[in-house]
Amino acid sequence: MEFVNTARIPAPRERVWDFMQDLKSVGQCVPGVENMEAPGENRYHGAMRIKVGPIALKLEGELALEERDASTATTRMRAEAADKRVGGSVQARVTMRATEVSLSETELMVRTEAVVLGRLGEFGQPVMRKKADQIMAEFAANVSRRVTASSAHERSESRRA
Repeated sequence: MEFVNTARIPAPRERVWDFMQDLKSVGQCVPGVENMEAPGENRYHGAMRIKVGPIALKLEGELALEERDASTATTRMRAEAADKRVGGSVQARVTMRATEVSLSETELMVRTEAVVLGRLGEFGQPVMRKKADQIMAEFAANVSRRVTASSAHERSESRRA
């Protein structure tokens, strides 16, 4: 299953790219993510609580950074997570790319190629796509808030200096 979502972030591409380098902060922008820890370099362990249809899930797993390319502002990651209670798992490759729209606006594209196994796979693609779109909309709003807040903080700090 493949999902491609885009969002406009009201910040320069460089600022969005800088934010994308801190995967723990990026993870905190994903709705439902909790307990994200870094057990090793470029590896993270965490959990994500989501509700798909009538079923509440707690996906626990790993996120590993595979590649960063500053020239194209692209980050690639691999994620594996499972919900032991429901009996299913997700394996995904995620690509995030920041593209300059204007000097003050960036398009953030998130492409997810996912394989859903076990009972989770029974939800069906339309239900999963709807949930992915909802998560992406909240993620984009959270990234926008974090990036623009850090920008406002830096401007106020530079005025004090």
